[in-house]
Amino acid sequence: MNLSLFIAKRYFFSKKSQRAINIISMIAVGGVAIGTAALIIVLSVFNGFEDLVMKMYNAFDPDITITAANGKSFHENSIDPEKIKGVDGVKYITPVIEENALIKYGDKQYIVTIKGVGSSFEKMTGIDSLIVEGKYLLEKGDTDFAVLGGGIAYNLNVNLNDVFSQLEIYAPKKMPGSLLNPEEAFNRRFIPAAGIFSVQQDFDMKYVLVPIRFAREILDYDSSLTAIEIGLFPGADMEKVQKNIAEIAGSQFTIKNRLQLHEILYRIMRSEKWAVFLILTFILIIATFSIISSITMLIIEKKQDIGILHSLGADVPLLRKIFLTEGFFITIIGAATGLLLGFIICLIQMKTGIIPLTGGSFVVDSYPVQLKLPDFIYILCTVSLIGFLTAWYPGRKLIRRSVVLQGIRGKE
Repeated sequence: MNLSLFIAKRYFFSKKSQRAINIISMIAVGGVAIGTAALIIVLSVFNGFEDLVMKMYNAFDPDITITAANGKSFHENSIDPEKIKGVDGVKYITPVIEENALIKYGDKQYIVTIKGVGSSFEKMTGIDSLIVEGKYLLEKGDTDFAVLGGGIAYNLNVNLNDVFSQLEIYAPKKMPGSLLNPEEAFNRRFIPAAGIFSVQQDFDMKYVLVPIRFAREILDYDSSLTAIEIGLFPGADMEKVQKNIAEIAGSQFTIKNRLQLHEILYRIMRSEKWAVFLILTFILIIATFSIISSITMLIIEKKQDIGILHSLGADVPLLRKIFLTEGFFITIIGAATGLLLGFIICLIQMKTGIIPLTGGSFVVDSYPVQLKLPDFIYILCTVSLIGFLTAWYPGRKLIRRSVVLQGIRGKE
């Protein structure tokens, strides 16, 4: 067995002459454990919120979106949908027309984004599972229906059971009519509301889903589209599919995956996560100061042993390594305890939701938690580095002192 490891283990587990050293050592282990557990819990909660937000956006956003690189729309024949369908990994493809419009219901009105979608939109997004009132229905024979966000329905006070009231939609004409009659500058259509969906506030306050044929009519998009949305098979390589579609589409189109559609949001979430990680790391550094105290007191207590070991041939690097290993024991035991404690707390929260979200109306009732293996690795490496530095400092400084080494300073 390694000599420094053997002696350090004996020092760590043996009873000290001064009880305060044992207490300080336990405090050091506890401080490292609590700091490590806090890191795991906080990062796991951030993971949970990030996963929750991504699921909400993914319920509405496609895997890949094709838009015009220049301008707002493009001719539907400028890209071959059959070639897109032929790309390995593509499951769904739906044409999309988006445009702002004014919607009126009774005596209330609201600015919305009309989103005309194809028949595969429902299967691609699974939006039918997000319907909170009514049902997802856009077409029934020759009759068109609208499905609107919960925020819009609330502002307009929409009553789905009122068969005599319909949504009244106004959209600017491509070729405005007479300036003497402003109404001639707008297309006006009526459409009944079939359902209300609730995904996330950004969508609920913005979108009204309609059949693409209705969108073409009211928005004057006879042969144009604003986007083509694509859904992939589960497990498909998104980046590879995106690259293949970009080769087919050419430079006149912009191809984005769902992460790129909300790139700023995801960057902010990750930045917040690692900012909190750094803050808690600083707190952990303060907590590990007790390791310095523990090692310092142990060196003072074992000064006679140090002199004996040196007289038997132990050089200064070996003596330093003994107390460095001692500090590493404290760090590793504290880190392992903290990782286990954090894991257990997160697991309990995942299974029972014992800690609720309070102070408002939320999508979930309790704090979401998601455990990720890389977080455990990052935290273990961070804590180990901090522990090494805090154990290295007292051994480096105090071993040199002649009062501790009993006159061997000159032999160093």
